[in-house]
Amino acid sequence: MNVHHLELFYYVATHGGISAAVRAIPYGIQQPAVSGQIGKLEQELGVKLFDRTPFRLTPAGEKLYAHVHPFFNALPGLRAQLSGGDVPELRIGGAELVLRDHLPEVMKRVREQFPKLKFSLRSTGFQSQVEEWLHGGQVDVAFAPVYAKAPAGLRTAKLAKLPLVLEVPTKSPIKSAEELWRQKIISEPLICLPHDTGIVRGFFRELKKRGVSWPALIEVTSIDLVARYAAAGNGIGLNVLVNPKARPRGVRILPLDGFAPVVMGAIWRGELSEHATAAVAGVRAYARTRWPDWVCDS
Repeated sequence: MNVHHLELFYYVATHGGISAAVRAIPYGIQQPAVSGQIGKLEQELGVKLFDRTPFRLTPAGEKLYAHVHPFFNALPGLRAQLSGGDVPELRIGGAELVLRDHLPEVMKRVREQFPKLKFSLRSTGFQSQVEEWLHGGQVDVAFAPVYAKAPAGLRTAKLAKLPLVLEVPTKSPIKSAEELWRQKIISEPLICLPHDTGIVRGFFRELKKRGVSWPALIEVTSIDLVARYAAAGNGIGLNVLVNPKARPRGVRILPLDGFAPVVMGAIWRGELSEHATAAVAGVRAYARTRWPDWVCDS
């Protein structure tokens, strides 16, 4: 196989299409040339590597990408390694809440284990963004909600199951979630993460089973904003209980009995480095200490 063809395929697969790849390739090349070279690679291999519209790797493309990604992704740091300036780096992505409130203690211990380790953080409230970063090689591991089936091309490990709860203003007369379910059609706005996130989709699936409709939504980008807007009287918040002993200011917590918990975990692509493995193990140990009743053993 022509190595240049493999390099072009790496850029196309990483950036989700030929036009995006052309913008990212560090030397001048036109879109028709990339398309032609990829066509030659597919002809040589006798397989189709990806669908053009919408862009999606085929199973053969996924296998090839899994082989070429580690090599080409490591090239930017090769110069420093060859010159003796190799500094281990760990790039972490995930939910802002996890990175802000729980990871600092973990990373302190990881850096005690690897004193020269350099690490960087990327936070987002969107699962799709986490997956994009992992596929694009922009982060090595992410800590975010995980589901029964891992996203295509990625691997996951469950770490802790955190309950879903409702947050009502302290002055609200509502004392339990069951009072809301009896309304069948709830008029107060639900303050929540975007409707297409797994947390919100799971919540509405359970509502549908119970014959309850909640039409009015206020979508926000973080669970911090959920609590703040609920406390200000803008509606009822759908949130994740991360501290069972906490008493959030301005809101009262209503348990959601019978609703599936949010499973927080680690997500990565390929094989974990020793530094990423240490971070995942550190988060698992942290979860076992902080949430002994909610930790996942596997």
